[in-house]
Amino acid sequence: MPERISYDNIKILVSKIIGPHERKLTDGFLKLQSHYLFREHFCRVRRPNEKGVVEGVVKFARLNFFVPVPQARDLQELNVRLVQLCREDMKRRLRGKNGAKAELLKEDQAVFLDLPAVPFDACRKQPTRANSLSLVRFDDNDYSVPVDYAHHEILIKGYVDRVVLCHKQNVVAEHKRSWGKEGVFFNYIHYLPLLQRKPGSLDYARPLVDLNLPKCFDTLRRRLVVEEEKEGEGSREFIRILRLLEDYPMAKLSKAVEKGLKIRGHSRDVIAQFLIPHFSWEQTTFILANRQHLRLVKVSAPDITAYQTLLSEGDAS
Repeated sequence: MPERISYDNIKILVSKIIGPHERKLTDGFLKLQSHYLFREHFCRVRRPNEKGVVEGVVKFARLNFFVPVPQARDLQELNVRLVQLCREDMKRRLRGKNGAKAELLKEDQAVFLDLPAVPFDACRKQPTRANSLSLVRFDDNDYSVPVDYAHHEILIKGYVDRVVLCHKQNVVAEHKRSWGKEGVFFNYIHYLPLLQRKPGSLDYARPLVDLNLPKCFDTLRRRLVVEEEKEGEGSREFIRILRLLEDYPMAKLSKAVEKGLKIRGHSRDVIAQFLIPHFSWEQTTFILANRQHLRLVKVSAPDITAYQTLLSEGDAS
């Protein structure tokens, strides 16, 4: 980490310009600086000649890394590609210098600071409380948390691509961040425990409006409704099966439901059996600490004729 970094007077770093070199820094920049412990230097206003090296590096990066415009599925893929380009650029030899960039940086290691043990948590933190609908509001959008955390204190961490919701240092929910306004973003899994207590809301619950279940779930629900004599029991059992999504992905649960339909096993317990991994013990090794010789022990199959002999002897007596 460099000991000193020069910056332009952008609003994300500077909240107020007081004098030629004195600045009132933003809270976000102060958190970044207190984490890495570097010294800042801000150029004077309308003095581009003070940061010519910075402008040159920006121009080089734009022309070599972003022309043509890179195509990526998301920011993570783009960042991986940019890191690779930067590492390749370290092998480049600078004009008028002896050796590649990586070799020159090794010579200047004395002027660098060691990186902190943990990375900087680059997010906006906001404490709040979940409302009765298990929703928290961040940046004019509502995000869901599990119903168990309704009316509880929640710490919101707003990253550039996601929103992480925590309760007492534990992550309880995560959503893709929306940069729109007045949106409501549900995770239907958060509301399944509540639906189990109110099965009549299964067809009208707002968090389940966009839930497109595979066709096998429709068949399963129809059979459960026919089999259950008490009103609502079929829906309640169907919700118990949906709650398996809390631990297993939709694709895996769908296969388990299809297997259950084939044997007409429609309960949650039957379908759960198809989700439990079954290990083959034939390829395992029997090893007991300091007792490896026990693998050589052969246990013979039981002799059923001996039992028949006992019965004949009993009849004889």
